[in-house]
Amino acid sequence: MASYILRRLLISIPVLFAIVLVVFVVARVLPGDPCTATLGERATEEQCRQFAIRFGLDQPIPVQFAAYLGQVASGDLGTSIKFQLPVTELIIERLPTTIELSFYALLFAILVGVPLGIVSAWRRNSSVDVGTMLFANIGFSTPVFVLGLLLAWIFAIVLKGTPFALPPSGRLSSGVDVIPLAEVWGLTALDGLPRAFLDFLSGIYTLTALITFQWEALVDASRHLILPAIALGTIPLAIIARITRSSLLDVLALDYVRTARAKGLGERSVILRHAFRNAILPVVTIIGLQVGILLSGAVLTETIFNLAGVGKTVYDAITGRDYVVIQGFTLVIAIGFLIVNLLVDISYAYLDPRVKVGG
Repeated sequence: MASYILRRLLISIPVLFAIVLVVFVVARVLPGDPCTATLGERATEEQCRQFAIRFGLDQPIPVQFAAYLGQVASGDLGTSIKFQLPVTELIIERLPTTIELSFYALLFAILVGVPLGIVSAWRRNSSVDVGTMLFANIGFSTPVFVLGLLLAWIFAIVLKGTPFALPPSGRLSSGVDVIPLAEVWGLTALDGLPRAFLDFLSGIYTLTALITFQWEALVDASRHLILPAIALGTIPLAIIARITRSSLLDVLALDYVRTARAKGLGERSVILRHAFRNAILPVVTIIGLQVGILLSGAVLTETIFNLAGVGKTVYDAITGRDYVVIQGFTLVIAIGFLIVNLLVDISYAYLDPRVKVGG
């Protein structure tokens, strides 16, 4: 297992380098000028020249790329051209929002999608199967911005004043705050990487509120996440349900399933204890892909529900030609993709003993 993980990590290095190179080049061939996007159309030629010198944009592309690789190797992702803040600070501030939203969206997709797929396969060609797959197809076909606006309208306007009303935007209500971990634990004097890690965790409001017993903040933050999590998780839910159904139907047609039924096992036991265990590999694969997609940020969802996460930040960086932010966030997202793929590959060894990882 250790050698397998090491091989996967070594393979990931050139992939990561290629991603950084492609993003670096693509960001610079985009039309537009970062000076004009930052300083405005009235910026003079001299101002733009000083701007280019300040951010190293006057250097040849290979020199800029070499300098950027040196910064990354030292742990420095540079300073945002637009926000005038270190990219690491922006990541600590914005990435927890996307991680929190992605977690709940994926949790919603798995808890609803997998049972729907199982029930649909169990009742194949029945009205339950048709209704379930119809629901999945509608969910897959509905654009996020339509579903998000519809949910906000129903739960914030139509149901306003009822127990079912939910906040349509933001992460916390006015007057409610989550006390950072450093303050709760009396570690405000902490500096460097440990403090950055605590600040990063503090940005995940529900986790921070849970482990520090801030119950009011926990309830409020959870209520704010319900609508965006449903809007973002509906398409993954539909995909997971369809893959679960398809994979389970393939397994249910195998000989060992017919043998289990011939021995007198109940249908529920046959499906859940025997068939589903062998049908779960494609489901795990698709869940891993959805994790990577969700972590890359959902621009529409974050915009509709006023969440300053990865997707909205990268979108603002692209429109503002903020190369440094684009490169930094893309690097972090790529690392997230690689980690998720590695975990999915490792999980195969535990879910399916036929997978050989030795040697």
